[in-house]
Amino acid sequence: MNNGQHFKIHLTLLAIVLIVFTWSVIKPSSYLDWLAEVSPGVVAITVVVCIYHKFRFTTFSYIIIALLSILTFIGGHYTYSEVPLFNWLKEEFHLQRNHYDRFGHFLKGLLAIVIREILLRKTQLTKGVWLTGITISILLAIAAFYEIIEWLSTRISKGSKGTKDFLGMQGDRWDAQWDMFLALLGTILTLLFFTKLHDKYLKRLNKE
Repeated sequence: MNNGQHFKIHLTLLAIVLIVFTWSVIKPSSYLDWLAEVSPGVVAITVVVCIYHKFRFTTFSYIIIALLSILTFIGGHYTYSEVPLFNWLKEEFHLQRNHYDRFGHFLKGLLAIVIREILLRKTQLTKGVWLTGITISILLAIAAFYEIIEWLSTRISKGSKGTKDFLGMQGDRWDAQWDMFLALLGTILTLLFFTKLHDKYLKRLNKE
């Protein structure tokens, strides 16, 4: 696959993300909550687009970035605790909560591939235990930092409805711990199952 074909795929991914973003901003459940939820995705997409010609990720990493951004935009539109499909699952299987938030934190483990790629291409690290350990540590640090941001939002807003929607705790006092654990689990599984595939993409990129 040549550079032109890769560019078409990347452009298609960007177009899909922009379409979902546009949909998400049309009559969301709460504009304040929408802004809080989608901001990380908007920042990530903006940075990726701005550095595209200076640092082009593998197509695999772009797929992950697009997927996680779309999940964020969907959560921002409905609020994480009210995504319809997961409300249906809650009712159908008699679950205690809407699990879209938990699902999202688990899938954030996919970011391990993006982090791994940056470390391999921009540092002296090589494939092995140190690369894996540092990748997991960075992802877990990001997950913990996000939980700190959520905690600060409750302190600043004094537990307003918008903050509760943003947190998506749904009455679970251990929500932050669950979110971090699922991000860690997602990271470990991502590295176990997708490292070889990622290496193939890196090899192709180096040949181009």
